[in-house]
Amino acid sequence: MIPNLDSNSTPLDMLTLLLVLSPSSSPSLPPAIQKEKSISTERERERERVMGSKEKKKAALQEKLEILRTITKSNAVNQASIIVDATKYIKELKQKVEDQQELEQDSTMPKVTITTLEKGFLINVLCEKRSPGLLVSMLEAFEDLGLEVLDANASCCDTFRLEAIGGESQESVDAQMVRQVVHQAIKKCMETDE
Repeated sequence: MIPNLDSNSTPLDMLTLLLVLSPSSSPSLPPAIQKEKSISTERERERERVMGSKEKKKAALQEKLEILRTITKSNAVNQASIIVDATKYIKELKQKVEDQQELEQDSTMPKVTITTLEKGFLINVLCEKRSPGLLVSMLEAFEDLGLEVLDANASCCDTFRLEAIGGESQESVDAQMVRQVVHQAIKKCMETDE
């Protein structure tokens, strides 16, 4: 059907008439119609680009969710469940890190053993962390307690190690008092290091 052209005809009517009249040859379109067609084509390209971009983003998200699902060993299928499983996994990892830090902190705490001898005490102190001034602090603490150091073997290279035999000059000193004084000396020395 050929449209009738009059003063109310639209550019689309004109284009249709041109195409109908010369289907075998490419018609030369008026500039206004060419511009409208160009704008329409640009809009289609932009829409296709946006759609392609959205599809790429969606594919990238799916890939990241799949990686997250694999890492967390989740059996979840939907996005929300995968994220919930990942959150639980992160909390578990945080707890493991905290536990490890506590374990490491406990290993840096000095190990003190006091053995009561016939006349005095055998005092063993092992500290994984080297602490300058700790030996002096310990000897001063023994002196304040009234313990006379009869024999001592100390090492202060990478770690601190002390094995001492203290003979008591006062009758009222017991192993618990010696242990308490040793811990106070260690604490005092470590506080001055910080």
